[in-house]
Amino acid sequence: MHGVVGELQGTVERVGLKTTRVRSITGEQLVFSNADLLNSRIHNYKQMYERRIVFAIGVTYETPYSKLQMIPRMIEEIIRAESGVRFDRAHFKRYDDFALTFEAVYYVLSADYNEYMDLQQKINFAIFQKFEAEKIEFA
Repeated sequence: MHGVVGELQGTVERVGLKTTRVRSITGEQLVFSNADLLNSRIHNYKQMYERRIVFAIGVTYETPYSKLQMIPRMIEEIIRAESGVRFDRAHFKRYDDFALTFEAVYYVLSADYNEYMDLQQKINFAIFQKFEAEKIEFA
C-alpha cells in the first residue's frame, strides 16, 4: 500500500502487532504505532483508479476581452487532445491582485503519478505554445 498519513507518505513495508513500518518516498523508514495510525486519516493511493487534477493559470489585466473569452475553450481543446484524460471544466475563476485567474479540472484515467506528470507537462507546454501564438501574456 502506498499512502499518506498527515504530511508523511510512503509504502507500507511491514505491519506488526504494535507498529507499522513505512518506507518514505525520500527513502527513510518511518515507524508508526498502530494506535497512531488508527487515529489518523490515511490516503491509500493504491486504491485510486484515476486522479482529479485542478490547476490555475493567470493572465495579465491587459488581456483583451475577446482573448479572455477564448481561454476556457483553448484549455478544453488542449486537454481533450490528450489520450488517457477526461476533461471536466475550464472557467475564468477570479480577479486576483496581479492576474485574471482561470481554473481547469480534468481527470487522468490512471493512478500512476509519473503518467499524470507527463500529461500535465504536455498540457502546460501546449497552453504556453497556444498563448504565445495568440499573444496572451501570463501574469
